[in-house]
Amino acid sequence: MKIFTCQQCSQTVLFENTLCESCGSSLGFLSTPMVLSALKPDGSGFNALADTNMPAKKWYYCKNAQYFVCNWLVDSPDTLCEACQLNRHIPNLERVKQRDEWQKLEFAKHRLVYSLIKLGLPILNKAENPEEGLSFDFISEENAVPVNAQSTTGHALGQVTINTSEANSAEREQMREDMKESYRTLIGHFRHEVGHYYWDQLIAENDIELANYRALFGDERASYADALRKHYENPVQNWQDSFVSAYASSHPWEDWAETWAHYLHIVDTLETASEFGISMSPPNNLHQGLAATINIDPYCHANFEDIIAQYLPLTFAVNNLNRSMGQPDLYPFVLVPKVREKLAFIHRIVHTS
Repeated sequence: MKIFTCQQCSQTVLFENTLCESCGSSLGFLSTPMVLSALKPDGSGFNALADTNMPAKKWYYCKNAQYFVCNWLVDSPDTLCEACQLNRHIPNLERVKQRDEWQKLEFAKHRLVYSLIKLGLPILNKAENPEEGLSFDFISEENAVPVNAQSTTGHALGQVTINTSEANSAEREQMREDMKESYRTLIGHFRHEVGHYYWDQLIAENDIELANYRALFGDERASYADALRKHYENPVQNWQDSFVSAYASSHPWEDWAETWAHYLHIVDTLETASEFGISMSPPNNLHQGLAATINIDPYCHANFEDIIAQYLPLTFAVNNLNRSMGQPDLYPFVLVPKVREKLAFIHRIVHTS
């Protein structure tokens, strides 16, 4: 994620901010120049101070801004931004708990969409393209599941379903324990599920890349139901040799989705570190392998080996910082050569799609 600055007073502001705490300016995100802009009122809308290189235009907050879940700007009133247009079903807003959970879900989803835009990936909603589009259902046990929606979390034909309970940190931690996962976050979940969607978009209909995918990840035509049953009854014991997580070893589709999620973890983390100008220079010559200056934009950098060369020392440093505070590792994974090969494959597919 980039570092954003208020154009009115130069105060550093965050991606989700709607107000500069220093000067009081309203803030809104412009997805085309990918910038968080200070705003000046103009009748019912705003002028964007970061919009000076574009024709004069009046901007409005996304319709969902009234629920404090979105700060993206649109060019006509009472409409949804491109991130919120992806929603098919949202929680019951009359329930305070579900409204709070929805805010956390949207913050994670908007960060996901930011990454997809920066990678230049197609983002179609179901209203634009019912067959090829992407959409989200946010469901809960307290709410009736919408017609034609899945009753459980997952992905099917571009429809991503996520239970709002994922936004509850205690329940998410319990699910992490139950599923024997070392890591489970909202944004990680979004990245995994949308990985299934982009497998359909980038791999399924491309015969050459499908063959390359099968050579690396395995044959996805194997029974998915049987593979999951086997995974939970008799999981792969040496999964660390070839997979980024235990769940990735269950089926080639899940291997792709898990690896896709980690690819997005990597590029987003490295962009943030690069924006902060993070550099690591351990004084002991025995630790020169940990030296790195994070200075590339991973969203547009072609050489994946450069990305990994900067990412691995960064994860070692932040993991040790977390341990110094008695916290779990920020990135509790080992990227073995086979996993790096899969990540490089995804990087190439994204950059040549």
